Amino acid sequence: MWREKLVMRTRWVLAAGGAFAANASFAQAQEAIEGFSISGAMRLRYEAIDGQARAGFNKSDDMVNLRTNVLARFRKSDIEVAVELYDSRVWGDRVGTPVSTNEVNAFEPVQAYIAGTLTDPLGDRSKISITAGRIMLNLGSRRLVAADDYRNTTNGYTGLKVDLSAKGGWKGTFIYTLPQIRLPDALHDVRSAKVKLDKESFDLVLWGGQLSRAKMIGPATIELTYFHLGERDAPGRPTRDRSLNTFGGRVMLDPKPGQFDYEIEGFYQTGSASISASPTAAHQSVAANFIHVDAGYTFAGAWTPRFSIEYDRASGDKPGGKFGRFDTLFGMRRADLAPAGLYNALARTNIETVGVRFEAKPSRRLDWFAVYRPMWLASRQDSFSSTGVRDATGRAGDFSGHQLEGRIRYWLVPQRLQFEFDGLVLSKGRFLRDAPNATAGRWTRYASFNLSAIF
Repeated sequence: MWREKLVMRTRWVLAAGGAFAANASFAQAQEAIEGFSISGAMRLRYEAIDGQARAGFNKSDDMVNLRTNVLARFRKSDIEVAVELYDSRVWGDRVGTPVSTNEVNAFEPVQAYIAGTLTDPLGDRSKISITAGRIMLNLGSRRLVAADDYRNTTNGYTGLKVDLSAKGGWKGTFIYTLPQIRLPDALHDVRSAKVKLDKESFDLVLWGGQLSRAKMIGPATIELTYFHLGERDAPGRPTRDRSLNTFGGRVMLDPKPGQFDYEIEGFYQTGSASISASPTAAHQSVAANFIHVDAGYTFAGAWTPRFSIEYDRASGDKPGGKFGRFDTLFGMRRADLAPAGLYNALARTNIETVGVRFEAKPSRRLDWFAVYRPMWLASRQDSFSSTGVRDATGRAGDFSGHQLEGRIRYWLVPQRLQFEFDGLVLSKGRFLRDAPNATAGRWTRYASFNLSAIF
């Protein structure tokens, strides 16, 4: 039944995608006024899941997503002004479908900024760029601060960003922002795609930055990171009153044909957080950590295939003592762990996993990858990653299962229309079968079909 439903919905998506892509693939509208341009994209997605691993949702589900973004930009000399609208909607959801502001945010000006660049302020071809207003951010590895792309909605930030580059390969990015809270957030309003401007306030603040230098250790780049997140209750919006300091460092050698490459990144998190969103909840000190390591080799040849081994560990909470569940702030998850959407079972918290990845690009139009990973809980008393499945006694063990996923992307029309397939199979381990609130079944299957038109 699930397979028949998948085939039927897929045919509908491909037909509908062809129609909207035909309308959207007109030539990019530019230079109507000197320095002015308009660009954008539409992504239509059909996704389905069987054997949902997350607690509290339908065992089997499917949904259609549509995300449209339009960017209007004016640039003259070293000054740029831009506005970007995002419109994210879903269809086919029902009671028990995991729909939230991660999927729906209608007609939202996620970006509206002014930016300027100073050349040689420090001499020796240095540059300083300053951006102010509503912006999207993708910083460093994107594991802490990102504008999520696989998810149907994205992250927006309101504030100030300063980028600098200087002699000797030094680069830095520093921010002071108020992360946008996507609205409306009431379930009925989300399901009906009600239009309401997202909110930013000093009740949620993110500031800090990153500093890097190329060729610091031989050909490798070194990066240092610090971010502070401050969150407090607002009228009608109780929170866990987080005050988190995240310190980190990264060393990386980019992939090149015929060479080995690697990346090592670690974060340590301190501060405090309430044990719940209740106004009277007690505060706990935080001591959490995360590490990512990968090493790979890119083979020379037309396909430039790359084989790599990855390791990720994000701490979880344990009884007594300090709060140990790592908070990934506004980081992405797709590139390292798994798709979001209806699956959304893996996040950078209370997880330990080893991944074996193979990726290749057979042509300019086609690329693909496949990853296998076994997974464990970093703390067996905490809920596993973002599944919500928990055994406070720890008796269900710490093995969560085996996950195999892959992605294929193909440009049907180069630089204009792209097809993407994402597929995943999870064989649940003992923990995801035996924990008190574990979902029924041994297998989770997820698939998504995407058409992206770029104009």
